[in-house]
Amino acid sequence: MPDEKITLEILRYHPETDEEPSFQTFEVPYHEDWVVLDAINWIKEHVDGTLTYRWSCRMGVCGSCGMMVNGTPRLTCAVFLNEFHPEPIKIEPLAYFPVERDLVTVMDSFMEKLQSVKPWLIRNEDEEKPLEEGEYLQSPAELASYKQFSMCINCMLCYAACPVTGLESEFVGPAAIALGMRYNRDSRDQGREQRQEVIASHDAIWNCTFVGECSVVCPKDVDPAGAIQQAKVESTIDWYTSLLPWTKK
Repeated sequence: MPDEKITLEILRYHPETDEEPSFQTFEVPYHEDWVVLDAINWIKEHVDGTLTYRWSCRMGVCGSCGMMVNGTPRLTCAVFLNEFHPEPIKIEPLAYFPVERDLVTVMDSFMEKLQSVKPWLIRNEDEEKPLEEGEYLQSPAELASYKQFSMCINCMLCYAACPVTGLESEFVGPAAIALGMRYNRDSRDQGREQRQEVIASHDAIWNCTFVGECSVVCPKDVDPAGAIQQAKVESTIDWYTSLLPWTKK
């Protein structure tokens, strides 16, 4: 029906003026082909221009529109209103992150954790190939060994789904560890030893209790829980190997 509506309950919070967050209810036109982000954009355009949130591509690529939708971390550009209609939809900022304003979270901690695992190719200076010799080639098998972990779009849904993130603020977290493993597995990279100082620390893989929700909510099937378990195995092998007498210097 053209006049059909759906209710959105959206968390509003301006830290500079509000003592605590509160929910505001909006009636939005219901269209089967609308995603949640369409409804939020409609509110911004037609009802309340002060509503604050992030979005960009609307194609599930940029990862910026992640929010809690009825308590679950989702990309709002990828979840349709018809999944919930006629029931109301509750929209909140991603869990476990400080709120900047309304649905916008502060990303500083995540960016620091991401940088800590050095998510870029590292080469030994004395082993760099001259440019005239061309690129570093890889076989399909070498690409396949890390490709899944390379699909991360930094949407942070996995952090909002991880109970450890909510309990341990220093936990490096699923996405950062998965991206660290992506480069550790890359045949062109020589920086594993540098990353292991962070990845194999207590605040990283050994703080993970393997709940697995990070992999459940990942929109790109990166499987960060799998990356963490693989890192645990590799770290354990490193430790046992270090005890062997012929490995000691």
